[in-house]
Amino acid sequence: MSEPTVAVARAAPPDAGELLTVQRAAYVAEAQLYGDPFIPPLVESLDQLGKVLAGDAVVLKATLDGRLVGAVRAQFSDHTCLVGRLVVVPDMQGRGLGALLMRALEEEITGRADACVLFTGHLSESNLRLYRRLGYTETHRERVAAHLTLVHMRKSLVPAGTV
Repeated sequence: MSEPTVAVARAAPPDAGELLTVQRAAYVAEAQLYGDPFIPPLVESLDQLGKVLAGDAVVLKATLDGRLVGAVRAQFSDHTCLVGRLVVVPDMQGRGLGALLMRALEEEITGRADACVLFTGHLSESNLRLYRRLGYTETHRERVAAHLTLVHMRKSLVPAGTV
């Protein structure tokens, strides 16, 4: 019997509830790491997520045997892709799903953006390792609270309009 494969596809408004569940499960560890249970991914409402899915954001979901196991979203500012909310369910972390989602997102937006930008917390070592492995480089750090410094990263892509 073959190993089940992960399917990556666009998420839609009907996926909102399951996406929110996965997002909250994935971000609990981040909240514990920073001692802050009120980080934005944990307090985002179903209605807010529904609006993101119905808007012009690109939201990709990863499913395994019908189970939603990860997601990532992107919005655009001119020719820059703003990547956010890369999530993988806790029991599937460390298996390459985050990298799979990021590569799928970059492929999806090819020709629409010159670069991708994102941020993560300074203590989130596994996130930083993943982004560096994928070719993202640190551009600057921003202290937003006594317990949190955001590490901003960027990756150049094929320029928009040349594909």
